[in-house]
Amino acid sequence: MGKMWGDDALPQRMVTFLVGDDEERIEHVSKNALCVRSVFFRTMFGIGLKERDAAEVTVPNADLGEGEGEQARRALVLRQLAQMYQVPRLELLCAQALQESVGPATAVPLLEAAHTTGDGRLLAQCRRFVADHAAEVRASGGVEQLRDLGVAKGLLGDALDQVAELKGALRSHSRS
Repeated sequence: MGKMWGDDALPQRMVTFLVGDDEERIEHVSKNALCVRSVFFRTMFGIGLKERDAAEVTVPNADLGEGEGEQARRALVLRQLAQMYQVPRLELLCAQALQESVGPATAVPLLEAAHTTGDGRLLAQCRRFVADHAAEVRASGGVEQLRDLGVAKGLLGDALDQVAELKGALRSHSRS
């Protein structure tokens, strides 16, 4: 952060973001700090684009939502925004929040999101959770939430692998 003090090339004003369809206001954000943290914002605010002097910037297609059960969805949206706006620290914090929010009701939607975004760590964590807590996931409505055929095939493959392992364990146990 020390780089921003005294750097006349960086904008010194504040900006308000209007986020999503309902235009949720995120006010008093330092353009200067954004430029230090993100190449995207350094370009947006630094080279004379219309946003350089704008007091408000609209961020469409980013409904952050609020309320119970929305934390995982909010972290997904924020991670996508962090990727788009090249803010790696925020992206990392969102990835950690997603990993901490895996539970019976969130495992399947997060599994699909991890599959879509190519997040191998979250994908593996969700697959393990579904395998280890199948009854809880099913009871929470997780199976009904499944929309992606590729994810469904992967889960079916996992289930078949588990059945084969159980049969092998039973065979070796009955021989001993």
